[in-house]
Amino acid sequence: MTAVYKYASPLGEITIAGSEKGVTGLWLEGQKYFAETLPGDCTEEMLPVFKQTKEWLDVYFSGREPDFLPPLQPEGSPFRKAVWKILLEIPYGQTMTYGEIAERMARQMGKTSMSAQAVGGAVGHNPISILIPCHRVVGTNGSLTGYAGGIRKKIQLLTLEKVDMERFFIPKKGTAL
Repeated sequence: MTAVYKYASPLGEITIAGSEKGVTGLWLEGQKYFAETLPGDCTEEMLPVFKQTKEWLDVYFSGREPDFLPPLQPEGSPFRKAVWKILLEIPYGQTMTYGEIAERMARQMGKTSMSAQAVGGAVGHNPISILIPCHRVVGTNGSLTGYAGGIRKKIQLLTLEKVDMERFFIPKKGTAL
């Protein structure tokens, strides 16, 4: 049975979903694909994993890097899970491009190349925002495109992590996810 917990963050309400095994979802209010993997028969209760996640988020939103990660159980295809695993390797306060992730995925799959757009689709459907740091992925040209939570929230998260924002720009309307 999946349970949910609501967390009040500086970015607005966050919905966390999970079970005794781990977090299965974390969505910012109003984000694209909100609760996409959430079953209809959820209960609202405080699971131990939610206490860990709340502690992680409290540390994170205080401007410090958490030194632990609650257990994560994202649901998705093997390809998406492989992309999300790479996202977990992006250090706090740093970014990686869609192209860099595509290159890593191509190597892992024994291919010569991989579509950055395919990677972008997997990044955009990350069901556990912030904990799996999809906000740290940027366009090769410095574009802040592609954050399901919205560009403004992406900027707030990167700024919180003290990322040097001078090299980045907001894409023209219609090019962001």
